[in-house]
Parts: sequence; C-alpha cells; structure tokens
Amino acid sequence: MTLHTSTTSRRIATLAVVAGLTVSIAACSSSSANSTDVTLWGITSDQEEILDPSIADWNTANSDAPIAASYFEGEAYKTKVRTAVGAGAAPTLIYNKGGGVLESYVDAGKVLDLTDSLADVSDRFLPFALEPVTFDGAVYAVPMKAVAPVVIYYNKDVMDSAGVKPPETWDDLLDVVSTLNDAGVAPFALAGGSKWPELMWQEYLVDRIGGPEVFAAILAGEEDAWSHPAVVEANTLIQELVEAGGFAEGFASVTTDSSADAALVYTGKAAMVLQGTWVNSTFRSQAPEFAENSLGYATFPTVDGGIGDPANVVGNPTSYFSVSADASEEQQDVAIDYLKEGLWNEAFVDRLIAANQVPPLAGIDTAIGESEDADFGGLVYELISEAPSFQMSWDQALDPAQAQALLTNLDRLFTLSITPAEFSEAMNSSAAQ
Repeated sequence: MTLHTSTTSRRIATLAVVAGLTVSIAACSSSSANSTDVTLWGITSDQEEILDPSIADWNTANSDAPIAASYFEGEAYKTKVRTAVGAGAAPTLIYNKGGGVLESYVDAGKVLDLTDSLADVSDRFLPFALEPVTFDGAVYAVPMKAVAPVVIYYNKDVMDSAGVKPPETWDDLLDVVSTLNDAGVAPFALAGGSKWPELMWQEYLVDRIGGPEVFAAILAGEEDAWSHPAVVEANTLIQELVEAGGFAEGFASVTTDSSADAALVYTGKAAMVLQGTWVNSTFRSQAPEFAENSLGYATFPTVDGGIGDPANVVGNPTSYFSVSADASEEQQDVAIDYLKEGLWNEAFVDRLIAANQVPPLAGIDTAIGESEDADFGGLVYELISEAPSFQMSWDQALDPAQAQALLTNLDRLFTLSITPAEFSEAMNSSAAQ
C-alpha cells in the first residue's frame, strides 16, 4: 500500500502554521550537541532499552562522527518536532510513525528520499514495514523498533471462572459480554478518555466487514468514503456493544496514563482489553506474576457476512527515523550510515528480542522462539508474517487535521452522542475541507 492523498497543499500550510509556534519543552538529552554533530530526537519510552545502547555503541566505534540524542515525552514531541521541521530546525534524524505526518514532511521537501541509500538493506524488512513510509514509490524512512499489531489480551482466571473463552466471532463476543456481565465482571477495559484506544475497535470492524479497500478509499480522499456501508455497520456494532455493557463502567474517563486499562485486566476487574503489543511489556513490568501465569492472547473475531480476511491485522507497523533535508550533507551521510550499519546490527536485534519485542525483520522466527516470552513473540511474528494486510492506525495514516476530527467524532460515537450516520457525515465534511 502506497500512501497518498489529495491534501498536499493543506499539509504544507499546516507546516507553515506550526513553524510559527513557540514551544518550550524540557528534554532529557544523552549528550550535548555541537552544531556539526548529527542530532537525533526520540521519545523517552524508547530511550533506555532501545536507542541509548545503540547510540553508545555507534559513538564508541565512530568517535569522529558522533550522534547526540535527545528524548521527549510522546505527546509533547508531536508538537515540538512539527514546529522544528516547519522552521527548518529539525534534528538530523527525525523520529516519526510514517503515514500522514511524514507525508506532510515529504510534500514540503523536509526529508530525504532514501530509496537508493537503502537499496542493499531494504529486503531485510518484512514487506509491510516500509509501506507507511513509501510515497509515489520512494522510501523516506527506516524502521527503528518493534512491530505493534493490536491483539486481545485476557485474564485467564477471570475467563475460566465465568466459563467463557476468547470470542472467535462477533456473535461469540456478544455472548461472552452477556455472561461476564452476569458474573459481575466488566467484559472489556477501554481507555476511552485517551480516545485513540477506541479507534482500534473501529479499524478492526471496518476491515473485517469490508476489507482494507474501505480505508484505502478514505485515505485516497474519495468523495463520501466515510459513508461506506462497512463504516456504518462497524459503527452500529460499536454502539450495540456499548449499550450491551461491553466496556467497564466509566470507560470514557479512563486513560492510558499509568496504563489504567491494563490494570483493570490484571486486577481482575475486567476480563479483556484490545490493545497494541506494547502493552505486553506493561503487564510484565506491573504484574509479572499475572503475566507469567494468567495472561492470554487472542486475535480479533470475525464478523458474519464480512468480506475482510480474518488474518488481516491493524496497529502500528513500527516507528521510523527519517533524515532531515535541512541537515548538512556530512550530517546526512553519517545519519544514513547509522541507519544502515548501526541501527539494525546483531546487538540491536538481540536487545529488542530480549525485551520481548518483535523486530520487523524477515527470518528471525527461530530467535523469537528461543526468547523468554516465546508464546507471545511467536503469536505476534506469525500474525505479521502471514497477514495479507497490516493496516496502519488511522490517526497516524491520515493527515493531522482529519486525524484529530476522527478521534473527536469517534469519542462522540462511543459515548452515544452521535449516530453512525452523523459520524459519517461529520467525517465526510472534515475530509472535504
């Protein structure tokens, strides 16, 4: 899937606006940078286990071409980096998630075309990994960490006590919801206060009902694409699930801060949660005994009559580094060398697997099978290796303005403030602006 849209001019305008913003954010920097150094910006969650060791190894081996890294909290980073890119003051290596935001940088000429530079290493990655950073056949970023498809996590003890199993079909899911409610346990935890976790439900349902072509039409800016019957049906099922008591009471005020949704599962207050694979490490760190003995995993159920392949997955294919077009040629050369030789070396891959993460690389199933969390890693690797479609999270794939409208209207849908038809009308209007 090559991402493209008809909103190029709007994205360039967005960059121009954010370039004028003044943002002050405290950063945790691993080293002080001189003006000639290669600079890297990342987010704090990737710092300790992923990036700092890699950069330390690089700097030891390349003392004449060091990389100076700075890290920021995830939400704050989004504004800071867009401002810097728009102002021509971006770091040499720009962390991003691909999709609509990266495409806005491409449209504005702010990142390098890396197609030729990566020609001899691109086949190391699983095919889906480069799709969110490929525009008009050119590649503009390199994967920099693990894959993150969305799966169902469940509390085995709670499910066994209620006499239910992970649902394989949507009808199964509704039956399980009814049984769990009768047992006095919330069926699903949901961090509705953060909004984006709600999107996972919509993404999977639309794909199961109508296949990946439905969102492809939305992404391409086709007229009234949000009114596709699969979108309307998916949103109808979501509201039926809300009305059936599918989510923990007060879900609209639960946030992902301190992983409150995961906590509902490992404390037994909720039976399941639909979340990205990054939450596995949360369970292992916050509730290691539960993760070892009582945590189960399942794929999203099928929908009767749907035409989407049940092997399709949604989520974040991975995160990426792009190279700033405003950096000097010398800085760009060092950055590209790091991406090719320093980032995906054996030590880096081993660290990811040791941290129970699954790299987006071909031919590593044996290494994952020998890892501490082989059951989970094996499930994830099988999912991503065999998926006919790995659909990028919509709020990342869409341009920033439409992504914000999506989250706002999705929140209204989950709280039953608007109907499925009104959701489609609002999103079609947003897409047309």
